[in-house]
Formats: sequence, C-alpha cells, structure tokens
Amino acid sequence: MINYIEMNAHELLVKHSQEWSEKYPGKCVGIVAGKLIAVGRDRLEVYKKAKQMFPKQKKMSIFYIPTEEETLPLLIYTITESYEVIP
Repeated sequence: MINYIEMNAHELLVKHSQEWSEKYPGKCVGIVAGKLIAVGRDRLEVYKKAKQMFPKQKKMSIFYIPTEEETLPLLIYTITESYEVIP
C-alpha cells in the first residue's frame, strides 16, 4: 500500500510538473491517494490543510515546486555533476 501511494504521488507530480510549475512556483503541494488536495507556502501549511480535509489519513506526499530561478541552477548542477558508484 505504501508503494502504491508513493507511486501515485510521483506519477501525478511528473504528469503535472509543467502545469504546476506555472501555477504554483515556490509553493508546496500535497497529494493524498493520487490526488492534489492542498497547496500552500510551506510544508506545514499543506500538512495542516491536508489533515483538516483527511483527518484519518496517515500517508501523504508533500512536494516543493521550485521557481524558474531555482530550477535552472538545479538543472545545470545535475548535468555537470558526476556521481561515482561505490560497490
């Protein structure tokens, strides 16, 4: 069950990444059971909103949606950074 919820959240984030980047830059989004249920300025705000809507829900995912200015340095770092795998 945990993997199912996490996968739904990840799939939803990937599917809507462009749309949410435009709508919610610099915000956090909360996902419960594969649905976007809350948006806020920080993780605590999103958590509180989600708990009000789903008080018995124990599993939720909260993601930060970076601004355009935050995304570019992250992409450059990811492309230029090399990783060494140690067996």
